[in-house]
Amino acid sequence: MGDVTEILKSYGDGDRAALDTLLPLVYDELRVIARSYLRQERADHTLQPTGLVHEAYLRLVNQQHVDWRNRAQFFGLAASMMRRILVNHAEARRAQKRGGGVEKVSLEEVVIAFDDDLLDLLELNEVMLQLEQIDKVKSEIVELKFFGGLTIDEIAAVTNRSAATVEREWAFARGWLYKALTERQSESA
Repeated sequence: MGDVTEILKSYGDGDRAALDTLLPLVYDELRVIARSYLRQERADHTLQPTGLVHEAYLRLVNQQHVDWRNRAQFFGLAASMMRRILVNHAEARRAQKRGGGVEKVSLEEVVIAFDDDLLDLLELNEVMLQLEQIDKVKSEIVELKFFGGLTIDEIAAVTNRSAATVEREWAFARGWLYKALTERQSESA
């Protein structure tokens, strides 16, 4: 764990060779995140975990002006990149089918009431963007927790907040998402 943090700091300080040692250390965890995302996608999805990992990794290491602090921050950003890649993929597919071909994603722990329901990935993204406009911190916590799989303590480290504060923000954000998604479903019914 410390190795990843040190390598990220070296990379942030301009050591481009640090990337050669970073990928082998983070690759397996990135694949776990990618598989988690893709498990929630349709069975015939054209993206595979390896491709998603590689695209997200390339985007991550090409980020400008990132103050690489630690492992949790890296994996939080990786999860965010993967989500954006999948949303872009879904938007392109929807545009190709002229409004059809809705991408589905299970919300699992984010909204308990939707455990078995599937939601449109683009709809989920729109709700996340709304939350971001209302409260950027809560949106970031949802992204790190649900999409990044970080623990409350890891999120606290990334966001420079106490674990108790993160727990409260997470509880509020879950409730807000539940309400927003319920309203969207009732409007479309």
